[in-house]
Amino acid sequence: MIRLLLILAAALLAFPVAAQDVVGNELTDCVGPKERQVCKDAEGNEVIVAQATPAFVERPPKRPVPIEPIATMDHCAMGHLPPEQCPQKQTSQENSVEAHGSSGPPVMDHAPMDHDAMGHGADEKPAPGAALESALPDRARSGPEHAADAVWGAEAMAASRAENRAMHGNMMTGVVMLERLELRVPLDGSGAAYLWDVQGWYGGDIDKLFFKSEGEGEFGGSVEEAEVQLLWSHAIGPFWDLQAGARIDVEPETRSHLALGVQGLAPYMFHVDAAAFLSDRGDLTARVEAEYDQKITQRLILQPRVEVELAAQDIPERRIGAGLTKIEPGLRLRYEFVREFAPYLGIEYEAKLGETADLARAVGDDPDGFKFVLGLRAWL
Repeated sequence: MIRLLLILAAALLAFPVAAQDVVGNELTDCVGPKERQVCKDAEGNEVIVAQATPAFVERPPKRPVPIEPIATMDHCAMGHLPPEQCPQKQTSQENSVEAHGSSGPPVMDHAPMDHDAMGHGADEKPAPGAALESALPDRARSGPEHAADAVWGAEAMAASRAENRAMHGNMMTGVVMLERLELRVPLDGSGAAYLWDVQGWYGGDIDKLFFKSEGEGEFGGSVEEAEVQLLWSHAIGPFWDLQAGARIDVEPETRSHLALGVQGLAPYMFHVDAAAFLSDRGDLTARVEAEYDQKITQRLILQPRVEVELAAQDIPERRIGAGLTKIEPGLRLRYEFVREFAPYLGIEYEAKLGETADLARAVGDDPDGFKFVLGLRAWL
């Protein structure tokens, strides 16, 4: 009850204030019934007074102020259109004569804009925010090659540029990669064998020093083949290195070779290592290795691999015939517990071909056969 009384008191107090605001305006010339009269205030505006009291006043809405139309933007004058899309205009001298007569003040005669040179032509559309090469002034290319030398000194800036190159691609790094360390068990039941294939390098993005080593042998016997390569590797493209150096065969006999080859990433992500070898006895041989990593998951990887060997002439002491001497296709499935440690298993087919296969049969060896492989791939 007390709350209702407070609300009524507040309403009664507000009523005289609102009425005083309206009564303060002098209303004259009132016409109409008492319940709804139309009067005029001191400024001559019509005011509607409802219920014969000035407390409730309705004012008509103000008339909208007319807005003057905005002039059409002249895109030709602003240089946004090519000349052939703009109407022919009078020269500044003709405009001056029309406006001021023949005795008017002299006006500068500007040559027409060359929109093609300014990059406004329709045929050439530069990227947003990019300037055309022809738009650069000659003074932009006239400065010194290293302008900061004039402020900080050539010696200080040379050291800074060297550090910048070292931090952005000129770093020296290295790695040792154990490509294959595997146990090889022939499916025909003959003796098990082992194989290693290691390579490593140290250097920068362009030049590296490469080390490679391959070999194999039988358990319980001597090493049948072993070789070591020391190569200089130079980048000849984003994905290819040219490699040159020396190869030394340790087994079955010592023999040195000159080596020249390429190593890199072929289209469709094939890793390729191809090289030719010229021995100190004039024998020319070649070897091509290619492999592809097919990810089944982020850790489980299936790797098809093939290795092919060739010879330009017969090498009787090695029991090698001219032509395509050997091919080894294989399939390995590895699991990368971490990127640096990945055991694998697989199967490989090894076949000697042509005259090399005939020489193997002559000494009682089987020229081809399947082998089960179990190995490890790691790097550090």
